[in-house]
Amino acid sequence: MNTQHPAERILLGPGPSPVPSRVLRALGAPTLGHLDPQYVAIMDEVCEMLRQVFRTKNALTFPVSGTGMAGMECIAVNLIEPGDEVIVCVNGVFGGRMKDVMERCGATVHAVEAAWGDVIAFDQIAAALDQHPKSKLVGIVHAETSTGALQPLEGLAEIVHGKGALLVVDAVTSLGGHELKVDDWGIDAIYSGTQKCLSCPPGLAPVSFGDRALAVMDARKTKVQSWYLDVSMLRKYYLGGGGGRVYHHTAPINMTYALREALAIVLEEGLEARIARHVQMHQRLRAGLEAMGISYVPKHSLHTLNCIHIPAGADDAGTRKRLLEEYGIEIGAGLGVMAGKAWRIGLMGHGSTVRNVDLVLTALKNVLK
Repeated sequence: MNTQHPAERILLGPGPSPVPSRVLRALGAPTLGHLDPQYVAIMDEVCEMLRQVFRTKNALTFPVSGTGMAGMECIAVNLIEPGDEVIVCVNGVFGGRMKDVMERCGATVHAVEAAWGDVIAFDQIAAALDQHPKSKLVGIVHAETSTGALQPLEGLAEIVHGKGALLVVDAVTSLGGHELKVDDWGIDAIYSGTQKCLSCPPGLAPVSFGDRALAVMDARKTKVQSWYLDVSMLRKYYLGGGGGRVYHHTAPINMTYALREALAIVLEEGLEARIARHVQMHQRLRAGLEAMGISYVPKHSLHTLNCIHIPAGADDAGTRKRLLEEYGIEIGAGLGVMAGKAWRIGLMGHGSTVRNVDLVLTALKNVLK
């Protein structure tokens, strides 16, 4: 194994996704200082492009320094104070992780649960809000990467806002690959990651905070428990003010270049066209898998992440090992209660192509023989 020169893999797992050469080249541009006017201009461009991809006018939209989970943590620590009550929807690993993170912030978390692979019904959430009227927010995962389930969101904000709570969304595996409308859907705070449908290396977590979320943050009585993720300070760097940009921490300069290039590729393709491509590739993969007698775990499947039952008699780890060694293809194992029972095939961003769909189907067919 040559650790000096990593192999080129075809990344069709739950992330990271394949990164276009344009994005990798952008990483190699000269490093600037994080307060250099040229870098600040680049960062502003990135934030504006993120607004377009999130479909929001929220001024406070920026990439958190850290992978997708830093986005989850950033939203949790800024919106929650010790003693708050919150509702979190749990139907997989990442809903469970959101619950854990919010409990660590000192919140009492009321879980609304559904079986793994199922989605959360809006009436379950409405009932939880009636039962726990002091709840400050409802946290929900749009794209549950552990089960491949796509959670409907349109219309949920009306229920949540009607009870005076905020709507917080995990869009790690949906941003740039599924329809997502932050403003139209009334989402108050949202986070994602660069390494899924945006096809950028892992390392930044796009977030966006709306006016309701900002009002809650401005009304805090306690300091944000995390210095690094404290938005009251970060916004002075990302948005500036009367005194210009205020240094907080050294931003990951070259990763910002990479994200700018990745977002440029998204916007060149066009969001509608990109989403349609993900739909078509999912349908192509699904038809091929079902022709092989392989069924899907969720009833409402993501287009970006295909969670399938391992066929009877197939060797889970052995199949994945052969795909990696013989074909250079990475697919994902099952997580949590799905371990040993499911495979996860990602068709995200740059990886969501006819070539990759047909390649993984052919390789899987050959290995399963």
